[in-house]
Amino acid sequence: MDEPFITVDLHGMRCDEAEKKIEKVLASAGTGTYQIRLIHGFNRGTNLRDMIYDSFKYDKKVKRIMPGDNQGITVLVLKELF
Repeated sequence: MDEPFITVDLHGMRCDEAEKKIEKVLASAGTGTYQIRLIHGFNRGTNLRDMIYDSFKYDKKVKRIMPGDNQGITVLVLKELF
């Protein structure tokens, strides 16, 4: 996958399922990928959000993690946009 922006819907997944899905997407992200947008939801997605921060804050490919447009989205930044 060499898309500049990848969106992954994690609704309905348990933390372990979501983590495996994110790892798979990260592994397949090409050099042209800038961001991975993770949609986890807000009401029941806060556990997923916390898992994303805990599991991927030290990943070699992830430059930083930031909140998305709303509270139900988290963005993994792989490359900065200039």
